[in-house]
Amino acid sequence: MRKSKLYWALSDGWVMSQRSLKHIFREPESLLMAIGLPVAIMVMFVYVFGGAIQTGTEYVNYVVPGVIITCAGFGSSLIALSVTKDMVGGLFERFRSMPLLPSSLMAGHVIGGFIRNVIATTVIFLVALLIGFQPNAELLEWLGVIVILSLFMFSLNWLFIAIGLIMKSVETSNAATFPMLFLPYVSSAFVPTETMPTWLHAFAENQPMTPLIETLRGLLIGVPIGNNFLLSILWFGSLLIISFIISVVIFKRKKQE
Repeated sequence: MRKSKLYWALSDGWVMSQRSLKHIFREPESLLMAIGLPVAIMVMFVYVFGGAIQTGTEYVNYVVPGVIITCAGFGSSLIALSVTKDMVGGLFERFRSMPLLPSSLMAGHVIGGFIRNVIATTVIFLVALLIGFQPNAELLEWLGVIVILSLFMFSLNWLFIAIGLIMKSVETSNAATFPMLFLPYVSSAFVPTETMPTWLHAFAENQPMTPLIETLRGLLIGVPIGNNFLLSILWFGSLLIISFIISVVIFKRKKQE
């Protein structure tokens, strides 16, 4: 019985996902960095700066949503490096000569990156609980957290896929991810935006990370969310669609080169 194109697409995508998962555990340095850096940032802010920052609530409760976003962003950025490495290292050319859908390479990186982020985020939650984080979310709120974090992770994964396909070297790919990783620091992640200078406050309030972090904060500890959930869906839903289209277009062009 002849298998359909959809079957082969799913099968090849799963093979490439397994490849990405094996890399996570065979090269644990990337996973440790994706976990260790956010944990260090969280501990530093809570114990070094937390006593001096007034947020209207326990600082550990305030800062955890921002740390989660920082963690997910850093984990996703590793995809850009992996994709560029595959492209410049000749792996893509090798796949073109095999009975394997080359586009499954992108799917494998996206799924592998998502699983790496889930592992890192889970560890961040556990460490946060150990140092005093006290979420009061109920079932629906936890489902909201899962939905909004998954949307964020997938949108960043496809964004960094596009960056990885565009860049000509691993070094430039690494540098290109920096602006997106810097955004949480100029948001409400670590300090209230009201404490920032007027010109910076305007940017911090209207960039995509702030409504995302405020949504997570509201879902986890019960502060008002307002229209931040809808804004987060619009920001990162749009980013997911645009990044996916750009990645597919660039990938098709590279297939024809």
